[in-house]
Parts: sequence; structure tokens; C-alpha cells
Amino acid sequence: MTSAIEYSLPSMTGRTVIITGANSGIGRVAARVLAGRGAHVVLAVRNLDKGEAAAATMPGSTDVRLLDLADLDSVRSFAAAFTDPIDILINNAGIMIPPLSHTVDGFESQFGTNHLGHFALTNLLLPQIRDRVVTLSSLAHKSGYIEFDDLDWTRRPYKAMAAYGQSKLANLLFTSELQRRLSEKSSPVIATAAHPGLATTNLLKAGDGNRLRAAVSRTFIGLIGQNEQEGARPTLCAAVADIPGDSFVGPKSLFEVRGAPGFASRAPGAKNAEVARRLWTVSEELTEVTFPLPAP
Repeated sequence: MTSAIEYSLPSMTGRTVIITGANSGIGRVAARVLAGRGAHVVLAVRNLDKGEAAAATMPGSTDVRLLDLADLDSVRSFAAAFTDPIDILINNAGIMIPPLSHTVDGFESQFGTNHLGHFALTNLLLPQIRDRVVTLSSLAHKSGYIEFDDLDWTRRPYKAMAAYGQSKLANLLFTSELQRRLSEKSSPVIATAAHPGLATTNLLKAGDGNRLRAAVSRTFIGLIGQNEQEGARPTLCAAVADIPGDSFVGPKSLFEVRGAPGFASRAPGAKNAEVARRLWTVSEELTEVTFPLPAP
């Protein structure tokens, strides 16, 4: 059972928040809430028209910028063009159980988008970040396994859900290793993670093409899950609550499926520091982006 986290949304006036994938789902809800509290929110999206439409529904100060996490050149361009201080980076965007496909750089699409794109973005922006990095994982991390010898599913029959689990496990391992490195450098920045439980988001519109499975999933989640507004609460908590680095926040009720935010449980594989360090090294090699902070 997770422990509840007491938090309230403070005034965000004067603070800058970048949220990837903020044009829909949980990211859109979080962007709207934070903008309403006075933050300048940057919607980092791969479709500018959808981003502008989402921003038009939000109060306060927003900015829409192009970012395609499945293209490392796009990630580099976004980071190079953003020169202002950043208070919070929320790595929210993601894809879920698509048919086998690859990013522009040749990585399996879920691992490349959900993990490698955010890995590169975070490290490129890190010198400008003043408060924290929040990365969205999933309950699916508990079935994940990092297959270092076949990250892109070239030697095995592709299993979309297993690939998704791998990418979400990678998000948690990334958070832990990022926090270790930040602490080692005596940085005031912290890394946290969150998951929404089972939430009815646009991710459910994607999938592996099996309509029956998609319909069953939507029905099941509709019965026991929660809406986007509730699903965004762990993200907001991880972004503003007074919690330690490497905290993992998720719903605390019904086996972490729904409810108020609390400290979430991690699978044993998400606690393996050796695997986290190896994943970091491999991710640096694949993206050609390294941890940027100098010694204190």
C-alpha cells in the first residue's frame, strides 16, 4: 500500500515549465493547471497545430514549440533554441503498443521515443534546469525487462506490450541514475517519476491494430480506471511536492490503479543500480548525448 503525499499547488508565478506531449491527455491537463497557477508553460509537441489548439484553451502564459522525440535532430534543435532558465521539465510524451516501427534514427519506436528521446532532451537542457525533472513511467514497468542485446527487437518476434514495458522500466531506471548523478555533483535539481495508474487517455486510441483488444481495454479501464484529470494528479504531485529525489508517485488506491497520489511501488528490476548505470552508458552511446554537469 502506498503512503499518501500531502501537497498543494503553490503559486507558479515567475516559473517556467516544459511539458512534452502537452497537447493531449495527462500532459494537457498538467499544462492547463500549471499555467492557471501562473507558470509560463512551454508545450513541446510534434504537431504545432494541435499544440496551438490546446494552448488556446489554457489560461495564463503559454508557448508552443516543435519537438519530435522520435527524431534526435529535432530534440537537439529544440534544446539549442531554448536558452531561458527552466524550473521544471516534465517528460510526459509517449507512445503505447504500436505495431513494430522505428524512429528516424532507427530505434524501436517505443524505446526510442519514450526513453531515448527524453534521455537526450533532459541532458541537453539540464544546465538550464533549476528545480526538477519529472519523468512519466507506467504500471507496465513491472513487466518490463531491459534486453541489452536486442533493444530494437531485431532478433526476437516483436511484442508491443513487452516493448512498452521495457521503455517504461527504462524511464524509472533513468530517473534513479539521473538522481544519483545529480547528488554526486551536489546539484540542487532533483529527478522524480510518476505514473497515472489506469487513466483514459489518448494512448488508448493507439495500439497494435487489434480492435477487439482495444475495445476490451477501453471498457476495462473505463470501469476501474480514472479520467485524465485524476490521472494527472501524480504528475503534478511529482512536480511540486516536497519529496526527495528519485521518488516515484502514483495513485494509492485499488492496487495503484486510481486515487490520490502516494509513493508508488517499484518492481525489483527498477531498483537495480547496476542495470541503471549500464542503461545510462548505452543511452549515451546511442544518442551521443552525455551528462553535462561539471564537478561541484
